[in-house]
Amino acid sequence: MIIGLPKEIKSGEFRVAITPANVEKLVDKGHNVIVEANAGAASRFNDDEYKKVGAEIVSNMNEVYGKAELIVKVKEILPEEFGLLKENHIIMTYIHSANRLPETKALLDNKVVAFAYEDVKDKNGEFPLLIPMSEIAGDIGLLVGVYNLFNTNGGNGKLVCGAPGAGNVKIVIFGCGNVGLRAGKLGIGLGASVTLMDINIKKMREIESHLLPEAKTLYSNKANVIKAISDADLVINAVKWFPGLTIISKDMLKYMKPNSLIVDIDAEPGGAIETSQYSTHENPVFVVDGIRHIGIPNLPSAVANTSSIVLSNATIPYILEIADKGWLKAARENVNLIHGLDFVKGILTFKPTADAFNLPYTDVHEALSEF
Repeated sequence: MIIGLPKEIKSGEFRVAITPANVEKLVDKGHNVIVEANAGAASRFNDDEYKKVGAEIVSNMNEVYGKAELIVKVKEILPEEFGLLKENHIIMTYIHSANRLPETKALLDNKVVAFAYEDVKDKNGEFPLLIPMSEIAGDIGLLVGVYNLFNTNGGNGKLVCGAPGAGNVKIVIFGCGNVGLRAGKLGIGLGASVTLMDINIKKMREIESHLLPEAKTLYSNKANVIKAISDADLVINAVKWFPGLTIISKDMLKYMKPNSLIVDIDAEPGGAIETSQYSTHENPVFVVDGIRHIGIPNLPSAVANTSSIVLSNATIPYILEIADKGWLKAARENVNLIHGLDFVKGILTFKPTADAFNLPYTDVHEALSEF
């Protein structure tokens, strides 16, 4: 199979979907890999490294899309790419189609096959291609937050670990999943006082007993949220938004201390943090009602080398299976992979997207029975 690796074009995205080490695995199995020039440059992988393992370097993404059958990316398909999609394409990337109607229409109209990393699910209900980036996002969200408490960045001037005679930073984290737990562990490691909030009592019990006993836990309801954020220097949201969820409303900002900071790792505008909006690595902070916010949607891109290696190592078994068997046989035989098959030749097989945009939905097994 011919696999294409285009350079990411989304603003602030520095990752690359396949590292040279994993391109070599594909080449060793007899596949051809086409890499857009400088696709890995921001992740500190140069073209010569890709050439050395047998990849072909081409000058632009038009050539990648024109020659390749399997297109492997990091971020969603952007409008600049819509016109390059062809019916024979297989797409593998983070799609998040339930939030993106134009992308959804482009994938359907061009009758491509598309696997969404974020929806690949194993037998334990875990998401093996989402967890690695979630964990890094938790780390970076914590680090970005601590860094932006510095006076030089407009913060409240508190040192995360404190100093003799001066207290440490108080951090409140919403969500006890992979993202929140990673942020909490790093916060504790840096010497902060950390409180994790959730509605999952079993998870909070595990945190207090063995996962992170140094942290405090608190059940997440309105009264407790107000109490917690009123004393916090840094608030981190690690909860993925769904319609109807508001953890911190605009009205609650008045309870927070001046120059305190909210880092919304989920970064859904108007989402779990009602006042959240997108920001960038270059200009991370915006202010609403005197409270500083950060809403960078691709935090792992700040450490693109590490993130690219981790992502590529997680995805390469699935890429190899699709390349070796073809998308149809791979989907039928791999129970993890079939969960991520959201688009099948003009058929939408991901129900949340169908519900979000009132589009026709077909169960993925029913869709595959037509081929």
